[in-house]
Amino acid sequence: MSGPEAAGRSIRSMLALNLKRARAQRGLSISELSRRSKIGKATLSQLESGTGNPTIETVFSLSRVLEVPISDLLDARPPAGLRVVRAQEVEVLSGEGVDLRPLQRIESGEGVFEVYDQQVRAGERRDSLGHVGVEHTIVQAGRLGVSVEGHDVELGPGDYVGFDATLPHGYTALEGTVRSVLLLQYRADQRLPPSAPHAVAGGCAPHTED
Repeated sequence: MSGPEAAGRSIRSMLALNLKRARAQRGLSISELSRRSKIGKATLSQLESGTGNPTIETVFSLSRVLEVPISDLLDARPPAGLRVVRAQEVEVLSGEGVDLRPLQRIESGEGVFEVYDQQVRAGERRDSLGHVGVEHTIVQAGRLGVSVEGHDVELGPGDYVGFDATLPHGYTALEGTVRSVLLLQYRADQRLPPSAPHAVAGGCAPHTED
């Protein structure tokens, strides 16, 4: 299998495994995670079974509630040696108005960085309630409107903006489709602690009912 279907299944399988692990290590039931994230219990159950269809909004909400980096939910593979990432081969995470392609995860000292190719679709907007980390964006093409807790700025090619990602924020494509580089920055202590995958799969996660 190849193409978008394979990419989508890969994202679903990684999220299923990592979501179970994160929820177990936070000691949360599906009911409690549903209450905090405003995501339905049925949807969470589907995501944990690998049959759900995760969106950017869902993943960012889970990152916010579980207080872990986005990549801890989507992927945990450490890079090694030379790494070339071809745009057409990267898994795409789509949501309201935005497509994200994860390119690289960088760990250095007490910092963790995630690099994304971000496209905001023409005339559309994406709003976020916030999530852990610091957000950095560099516009490559188009004009991008950025709103952070009531403060609005407009960016063109080459312009940069950075802000505390826990604050409510939004992106709007003001002129055509906006292409940008998104860098998410975290403290190392915000990483999800390692755990043997089979331990969660074997039943060590909290009970999923009320």
